[in-house]
Amino acid sequence: MQLDWRAICGPALATATALIAIAADRTLAGVPNPAPLFVCIIALAASLSGLASGMVSAAIAVTSSALFFLNHRATPGYDAADLICLVLLALTAGATALITGLLRQKMVDALGWERDRCATAARLASALDQIDIGVVLLDSDTRAEFINRAFRDYFSLPDEKADARPPFIALMYHGRDIGAWELPEEELSAFIARRTELMRVGDSTPININLADGKVLRFSCTVLPDGGRMLSYTPVTDLVRHTDDPANSDYYLSLRHHRSLARHLHAAE
Repeated sequence: MQLDWRAICGPALATATALIAIAADRTLAGVPNPAPLFVCIIALAASLSGLASGMVSAAIAVTSSALFFLNHRATPGYDAADLICLVLLALTAGATALITGLLRQKMVDALGWERDRCATAARLASALDQIDIGVVLLDSDTRAEFINRAFRDYFSLPDEKADARPPFIALMYHGRDIGAWELPEEELSAFIARRTELMRVGDSTPININLADGKVLRFSCTVLPDGGRMLSYTPVTDLVRHTDDPANSDYYLSLRHHRSLARHLHAAE
């Protein structure tokens, strides 16, 4: 069985200190009371291993101090000053072990909760990367805290740009630069301004967004309790495209061809 060095470190250090103090008191003159050092050792023990180790160290400190005072005078025994010092040491040692041990336990619980929260967040992020709905989480300053795989694929967003916490307006400009939307050039500025304003006010009305590659995404914005936003892009191509007017098919095809040509020219430049 593996030895827990944290649990025995405090008691072992307290025992060693007590033995050294008693031995030095018998051979040297004027050895000071080691009580302040014991208090430090008790705090160290409780911080390393918790309340139990701190209390064991406190018991060793009080017992060894009693032996120290017993042989500290010309005649064995205790006087009132010695007893007062022992009582104060016992109270101080116990309080130090208790307070430090409880603080350590609170810190351990907080770290455990944080680990569980991080693990849950990681599982949730992994799950959101498996769905075909684009999801973007914005903080209260409209910077992207999370962008799932579907959104990155829909808008050809590189991972390094997505992981850099871009603001929402930067995502809109990225869509404009790659020709993501099925819109004429002269309508893009107004479209971006309108989308940004609706996001800022938290308008939850769903709208359909036509992409240049023929896909249709239903966009919705949800206001989060911390002032952030959750943006979702649900693919609804099969539900929407069959209602398009066949007379406009040449127009849609020309837009897609125009976007594709623009992307090739941009890459060549």
